[in-house]
Amino acid sequence: MTAKCDIEAHKLTKSYPLAGGETVHALRGLDLFIEQGEIYALLGPNGAGKTTTFAILTTLLAPTSGSARVAGHDVVRHPAQVRRAIGVTFQEVILDQELTGRQILDFHGHLYGQSGPERRARIEELASLVELTAVLDRKAASYSGGMKRRLELARGLMTRPKVLFLDEPTQGLDPQNRAGIWRYIQRLRGETGLTLLLTTHYMEEADALAGRVGIIDDGQLVVEGAPAELKRAMGADVITLCGRGDAPSYLDLLKAEAYVTHTVDHTLRHAEDHHKQAGERDEWRLQIGVDSGDRRLARILALAAQPGLHISEVSVSRPSLADVFLAYTGRALRDS
Repeated sequence: MTAKCDIEAHKLTKSYPLAGGETVHALRGLDLFIEQGEIYALLGPNGAGKTTTFAILTTLLAPTSGSARVAGHDVVRHPAQVRRAIGVTFQEVILDQELTGRQILDFHGHLYGQSGPERRARIEELASLVELTAVLDRKAASYSGGMKRRLELARGLMTRPKVLFLDEPTQGLDPQNRAGIWRYIQRLRGETGLTLLLTTHYMEEADALAGRVGIIDDGQLVVEGAPAELKRAMGADVITLCGRGDAPSYLDLLKAEAYVTHTVDHTLRHAEDHHKQAGERDEWRLQIGVDSGDRRLARILALAAQPGLHISEVSVSRPSLADVFLAYTGRALRDS
């Protein structure tokens, strides 16, 4: 690679032995390369390996095998150097509610050996960045959810890190506060060239912020690229059909059409309807990537004109990052 990488992972694995001799494989040979100054979003269902990757790269967890380097330092051999080079905000808000915003930032800088004058100057600079100057001397307990997230972002930046890790940075925030956090992140990237790795369950967040996204599933990176490139590869349009009947046979017909770029099947089986034939008790939702929705819709519906197949809903839309996610993982992002 020609550009310098601030985050590198080579064949990273993490396994957990269970009682009875079974083993859970959280990561299965993950390779990840994030360039200096890049914003990279790591997406995936819960249990896919995002949190494990995040923990290894921030030195909170040792890998079973493979290697990783952050800001040029090996995460296993030189964890102290890695920690001095990174800033981290976690999914859960972790603030001492009895301290003021100023005290929280000051204490963090003190832990990292910053001098008093350096801490004071940095606090004022960051409070201005995240628009907390007016409430800096109020206890954190009085802060709103958005203010707490902004304070955590400021704390993660207190030591001028080379690499910033953001784990679900806007979880639980309303759209206005979420947009505000996006604004600060984009400003940081533009002004400082900071490298950012973020995990998120919000597709629009990854689309708005990231130069590249990677989708991880079952401990492996299944696809990565610029959001626009990934969406373009899905085809010009996505046709969504809802209905009942023999979805597998219909899918076989669709896959034989040259203009179909991909199909995603979201079939719900109703096991209680034992008296019905298997195809008849299938309720499904299909997403079909095509080169042109307007031109292909009539043919798609004509293929559905077979006995026992009933279409109840039809829609045509431009591909989104959520469509990319579903195409590669076959399921929606989950919060639990």
